[in-house]
Amino acid sequence: MPIVVTLDVMLARRKMRSRELAEKIGITEANLSLLKSGKVRGIRFDTLAAICAALDCQPAELLSYEAGPEDDAQD
Repeated sequence: MPIVVTLDVMLARRKMRSRELAEKIGITEANLSLLKSGKVRGIRFDTLAAICAALDCQPAELLSYEAGPEDDAQD
């Protein structure tokens, strides 16, 4: 997947545990874990906004795009 989730990095920078973030934004720790690992196919904008508000960051600090060989083949 060319989208890389760096939520774990931001949590470390903010010295916040996953449990605390999950409680603040109203999702389960299991769902947050799936998001951190990049094993989700999408994220709702309101969830992303809540994460950004809780961590005082921008979406670009949590998500990045890294092209791979499969992306080049689609051109």
